[in-house]
Order: sequence, then structure tokens, then C-alpha cells
Amino acid sequence: MFIRLTQEQQQIMIADIQYFFMEERGEDISEFAAERVLDFVKESLAPHIYNTAVKDAKHVAEQQWASLEEEILTLEQPIRR
Repeated sequence: MFIRLTQEQQQIMIADIQYFFMEERGEDISEFAAERVLDFVKESLAPHIYNTAVKDAKHVAEQQWASLEEEILTLEQPIRR
């Protein structure tokens, strides 16, 4: 999966990765190393997260459709015989 990020988004994420490594592990990693971590996340982890988000969106859409269907059915007029 290819994730397109703007240069600004990528720089923010790289800085966040560097901050994380410093705060959590006490390691001062280079911009290049942080970029490699970001590439790993984009290539290996992001597809799992993306697919979960797609499934969640599908579930929400199905719920909304069911609700809409119920509301439409309340508009039916009784037929007298």
C-alpha cells in the first residue's frame, strides 16, 4: 500500500518519531533513522490499520442504512381492503 504524505506531514511524523525515541528509550535518533521507522510503519503496519478503518466505516454505513430503511418504511400508508 502506498501512502502519500505531504512533505509537511512527513516532517511532522519524523519529528514525532524522534521525540518518541528520546522520551521512551532515551535514544537520540537521526532524521534518516526516523524516516526509516516511518517507512516501516507505512509499509508494514499502515495496511492493517487502514483495513480496520475500512471495516469500521462499512459497519457504520450499514447501521446508517438500516436506520434509514426503517425510517422510510414508517412512511408507508396502510392499505384498506
